[in-house]
Amino acid sequence: MKPRIQYAEAAPEGLKAMLGLESYVRHCGLEGPLLELVKLRASQINGCAYCVDMHTKDARAEGEREQRLYALVAWEETPFFSDRERAALAWTEAITKIGEGHAPDPVYEQARRHFSEKELVDLTLAIIAINGWNRLAIGFRTVPGTYDPAQRRTGDGASNIPKRGRPGSDVQR
Repeated sequence: MKPRIQYAEAAPEGLKAMLGLESYVRHCGLEGPLLELVKLRASQINGCAYCVDMHTKDARAEGEREQRLYALVAWEETPFFSDRERAALAWTEAITKIGEGHAPDPVYEQARRHFSEKELVDLTLAIIAINGWNRLAIGFRTVPGTYDPAQRRTGDGASNIPKRGRPGSDVQR
């Protein structure tokens, strides 16, 4: 696979806006492991190999159990996830596939039982962000397998903006 466009170079101000949203999400107060599950599940749904690779590695780096990572694709059929995580995953699927069900009331009500208003808005912003990253990575053919979780940094992730011709350079999300 060959990348199509170095989107960080083509639209640096657009990338800066995406990184701003990502920074907000990372510091909004939602649990890091929950956010990684959400990012991984949305990436699975969207078929984003780069993001699946990234968020599987990041989840492992944060101590996520292999069993839960393997079962995430069938989370509804397993006992491995808490009620709060189940609500977040159901909301993730509803928002990621918004055209299929327009965020059904029962899924919203389940999410509201486990998340405050602010938390649900923050969760939705996290879902919006990963769906945007998925579309950038898929559309411009970001090469999967090049991400190393050691590249992850706290802050805005600006040091991880891809550089032209540098394999393995990644945007942290």
